[in-house]
Amino acid sequence: MTPEPGQKQLIGGPPSPYFRNGVIVAAAVLVLDQASKWWILSTVMQPPRVIPLTPFFNLVLGWNRGVSFGLFNTDSPLNAWVLPLLTAAIAASLAVWLYRAERMRVALGLGLIVGGAGGNLIDRVRFGAVADFLDFHALGFHWPAFNAADSGITVGALVILLDALLTRDEKP
Repeated sequence: MTPEPGQKQLIGGPPSPYFRNGVIVAAAVLVLDQASKWWILSTVMQPPRVIPLTPFFNLVLGWNRGVSFGLFNTDSPLNAWVLPLLTAAIAASLAVWLYRAERMRVALGLGLIVGGAGGNLIDRVRFGAVADFLDFHALGFHWPAFNAADSGITVGALVILLDALLTRDEKP
């Protein structure tokens, strides 16, 4: 179906010149995330325990069945189906945006987010939960444990936000 004049197609046409860079970043985040989780699950956390590395950083093993910061972290069977489907839909939407990205910063930020979402989606499908193991703490307060995928998502969102703040629209 051909779009009306002035309308953009959902994906049609050639990809953005930055698409490849975003895909490479997404793949790198996904591989780093899955490799680090494999190492933690197969070697480091055998048996699961708290491993203090610095006065403010530990390795731990936590399973997040919910979303960011452990929200909705229950054993509900709904989480096992709804969250992976929602994650896949969001990642697909962001991949379409990446395909059409008009600036390098946006493509890199989207690549970070898509790669992180993919890493956590693999965990949800394999284990029914996301493996978290990075534990930062200070003054008795522990930040919720997270992983490389979560880091990619967070940094990617910040990159896109910074791009929006630093990019001036040239249209009158």
